[in-house]
Amino acid sequence: MNWEQLLSLKRYGDTNKRLRKEQDETRLGFEVDYDRIIFSSEFRSLQDKTQVIPLSQTDFVHTRLTHSLEVSVVGRSLGRQVGKQILEKYPHLREIHGYRANDFGAIVASAALAHDIGNPPFGHSGEKAIGQYFLRGKGADFKTDLTAKEYQDLCDFEGNANGFKIVTQSRNGREGGLRLSYATLGAFTKYPKESLPKKPTPHIADKKYGFFQSDKEAFLDVAKELGLKVTRQGDDCSFARHPLAFLVEAADDICYTIIDFEDGINLGLIPEEFALEYLINLVRSTINTKKYQALTNTQDRVSYLRALAINTLINEAVSVFMTHEEDILNGDFSTALLDKSKYEAQINDIIKLSVENIYQSREVVDKEISGYSVITKLLDTYINAVNNVYNGKASNYDKLIIKTIPQTIEIDSNSLYERLLSVCHYVSLLSDSNAVLSYKKLEGFNII
Repeated sequence: MNWEQLLSLKRYGDTNKRLRKEQDETRLGFEVDYDRIIFSSEFRSLQDKTQVIPLSQTDFVHTRLTHSLEVSVVGRSLGRQVGKQILEKYPHLREIHGYRANDFGAIVASAALAHDIGNPPFGHSGEKAIGQYFLRGKGADFKTDLTAKEYQDLCDFEGNANGFKIVTQSRNGREGGLRLSYATLGAFTKYPKESLPKKPTPHIADKKYGFFQSDKEAFLDVAKELGLKVTRQGDDCSFARHPLAFLVEAADDICYTIIDFEDGINLGLIPEEFALEYLINLVRSTINTKKYQALTNTQDRVSYLRALAINTLINEAVSVFMTHEEDILNGDFSTALLDKSKYEAQINDIIKLSVENIYQSREVVDKEISGYSVITKLLDTYINAVNNVYNGKASNYDKLIIKTIPQTIEIDSNSLYERLLSVCHYVSLLSDSNAVLSYKKLEGFNII
């Protein structure tokens, strides 16, 4: 792979090549990506989607929206620092093509901003709830009518693949979805493979999948333009990651490791004394002890440590990336950047503590259980209605249900797979509160 192709400014539908040196510096294409994402309705819905605590009523706990904004900020710093060093290593990128360090920052920031845009309500438990419906619920009845990959798309419903659908899916008046640059789409796709074969290798890019069967051709177009290395040919296609996807992943890893830990302390799920104990190796060289001791409350003290820890991990991720940059370009780097970090042990300790005290807390578990019931009811009702209408067997109830589905959701496809995926996609777009409200409507709770 080479940086000239990887930094492509091409957008869906372009007939002429976009050159970096011809870009308007006040309205750079990669920065336009950021604007299009942040003004999208799908991004706005993240303000009411779970990051750590489903349906939390506290002001300081992160939602998917605040998490995404923070990941974007960290991603921008990672991209700019890496960009500066890449341009020093390959000066022709600046001198001939006109690329700047901020271009790398803008690409990573945009991809990071959108990294959770495809997540359904109730966090990762929402993904699992959709998958379980098709694996062990009523959705399993459709298995024999689908191809193996179509069925796997549904059984392992993946927020990353759903996100790629959101940002690229065409509809009337919105051809090419958000029409993001292909460089940003490449950096966005952490898992450039299909749902099958499942985890064929221990390589980080094979951990999950990045696009549904319905969006395969769209991704193949992106991969060809960017010159992504083909890692599997024939019926089962997969590619090496776009190098900047490693930075998007690192930004996410840094934020959920440190900031979820911070949330746990502010919620009282983790004792404050653990903050310095677990973060000391990350902040030892930068902490101003006098300033730290002058802070008078838990929130300020933990916030100070969090800022120092994130800065340390940003510098560490950049160092690891540049050390392995040639392996990354060759598609031979097989782990997340922070897995090669000298702070790996501290990171793993923090994550372990967060899993035990936050992600598996009674409050989270109770709400995730409710989330399963909500999503199962929504899928069952909407899938029945959509298929009954398609088969000419719709009841009055089915017709009423169909009226609640936005016209932007295609539900009349001749393909069963497309209809099922459209319902899953619609449910995934609901915020936590709207999913609960829809469930209550179906059960008659808020009317009768």
